[in-house]
Amino acid sequence: MRRYLILGGTAEARALAERLHALPDTLVVSSLAGRVRRPRLPVGQVRVGGFGGPAMLAAYLAAERFDAVVDATHPFAERISASAAQAAELSGTPLLVLRRPGWTEREGDAWHWVDDLVGAAALLPELGERVFLTTGRQGLPAFAECPQWFLVRCVDPPEPPLPARHELLLDRGPYTLPGELGLLRGHRIDVLVTKDSGGPLTAAKLDAARELGIPVVVVRRPATGAAPVLSDVAQALRALTEGDD
Repeated sequence: MRRYLILGGTAEARALAERLHALPDTLVVSSLAGRVRRPRLPVGQVRVGGFGGPAMLAAYLAAERFDAVVDATHPFAERISASAAQAAELSGTPLLVLRRPGWTEREGDAWHWVDDLVGAAALLPELGERVFLTTGRQGLPAFAECPQWFLVRCVDPPEPPLPARHELLLDRGPYTLPGELGLLRGHRIDVLVTKDSGGPLTAAKLDAARELGIPVVVVRRPATGAAPVLSDVAQALRALTEGDD
């Protein structure tokens, strides 16, 4: 029996779990960090919660005799990606990284690239006063001292510190262009801040910003390690099952 561990609760992770689960003599275990209160669960076995560091993850990989581990976490989940790389090396388990492609600027876009959230916050005074912030709840402290007004959208309620002037919107994609246009217009947004997460579920905000001529601050992705990086589920499936009968 082939055994695979998939790290992450992304759409790509769920799709890969479904494809692998359908194969004969294949066991799939999906590991979720547990940071989202009501995650979308993949098929197959599901494990929720951290491993306790690279050494503990390596021990788990070895004890469960996984044939490969797939890092299909969010493109900005740097800690678990680093832990997965170390654990794979310690345990001798093949590692594959599955990352959706990032977004690409199009004609009419006014994007401003920055390396991190601190850089995004520093850029705001020259771009606008009313900010649509879609960078997730964990990075909000970077904007806590900003004087601008923020519309903060995230899946689960964030913990302080938060910007002093803000409105909280709890919502989960996929989002539509009409919905995003209405949101930007209704709140008189004049700058959007986002991470280069990629994927279609949340891309409508970029289309809406382009249509309305709103500048966008985009946080670059962190660098990946030495493991092979594939951009779609079909590629990952082929890489994992090459040589199988």
